[in-house]
Amino acid sequence: MKRLSFVILGFALAAAGCSSDSSNPNGPNNPNTPTFTATLSPANEVPAVTDAEGAGSGSVTVTLNVTRDAAGNVTNGTATFVTTLTGFPPNTPINIAHIHQAPAGSNGSIVVNTGLTAASDAVVLANGSGTFTKGGVTVQDQSIWNAIINNPAGFYFNVHSTLHPGGVARGQLVKVQ
Repeated sequence: MKRLSFVILGFALAAAGCSSDSSNPNGPNNPNTPTFTATLSPANEVPAVTDAEGAGSGSVTVTLNVTRDAAGNVTNGTATFVTTLTGFPPNTPINIAHIHQAPAGSNGSIVVNTGLTAASDAVVLANGSGTFTKGGVTVQDQSIWNAIINNPAGFYFNVHSTLHPGGVARGQLVKVQ
């Protein structure tokens, strides 16, 4: 009888560990909050950045908050970008940041603009490091969100400096959730 009790207890614990937590709508497996990261490097820019700003690096986390139709396609959504940069020369200004559509090694067109601009809210990396967040970012064409969700490697995020208006650090998106 003891052995049977242990077997039943084991199955109960295993089943509890395998269940999903549907009580948390923003939990780690919510299909309406896909999350992506990118490791930003000046060496990933095309052409690569090799001057003093080439010593920098960083990362970005992009979290989408989307609504979907009955077929699962995104019908509306916003994005939040949390970007961290380090190792750049002191007082490096980061003027713009956005997502482009192109695979690694190729330059592509901008498809999601974070809204960071040199004129209104450039980020100055006073000691060569810094973090900035841009939330509530929208796009005109909702199919962009679907494309990013379905093929994140076909998109890259990059930041631009005054010295490198074409981009100073870049990384391909990788889905983490």
